[in-house]
Amino acid sequence: MSPDNNEPSAKALADLFKNPEAMRKAIARFDDAVDDLFEPLRESAWFNRIFYSASAMADHSLIWFLLAAIKATRSGEQAKLARRAAIVLAAESLVVNMGVKSIFRRERPMYQGERPLPLRQPLTSSFPSGHSSAAVCAYIFLSEKDSLAPLYFVLAMLIAPSRIHVKIHHASDVIGGLIVGWLFAKLMRSFFPE
Repeated sequence: MSPDNNEPSAKALADLFKNPEAMRKAIARFDDAVDDLFEPLRESAWFNRIFYSASAMADHSLIWFLLAAIKATRSGEQAKLARRAAIVLAAESLVVNMGVKSIFRRERPMYQGERPLPLRQPLTSSFPSGHSSAAVCAYIFLSEKDSLAPLYFVLAMLIAPSRIHVKIHHASDVIGGLIVGWLFAKLMRSFFPE
């Protein structure tokens, strides 16, 4: 059985890792392809309202800290878990925004024209997406022993792609953010067990 010519072979992937310029071009092609998928949605006032609102609510992890505060009012056990989630989210923000982003210094996507809704313009590097890393980290910590876990998941999966829709991040920034957030959450769980 011969491999499909459209599927990258293991050798082709290994070659990409050996050639940074080829990898940069492959990532740019991926980012452009995903951005093109969002283009029709950007013509919809409804999708703009949803994605711009999700993006704005997650600035400085405000939605996640608010949800942690609400979680803390529900019971003593939930209050303990909420405090832990808030501490981890504060640490995640410092590590990603002051540490990881300073290593990469990637430029953000270019936005042409007037935005349909107001949006804060971040000054940090584009990679990784801090909104995405905070979203997955918040989901992991807030959802522990919580019947609202599906709500946290839906919010996280809305906030992360919102950064592509509003053209503040490339798709690869969002994927990188999700990976960084997941790794950070797993690491923090070893430092802050239940």
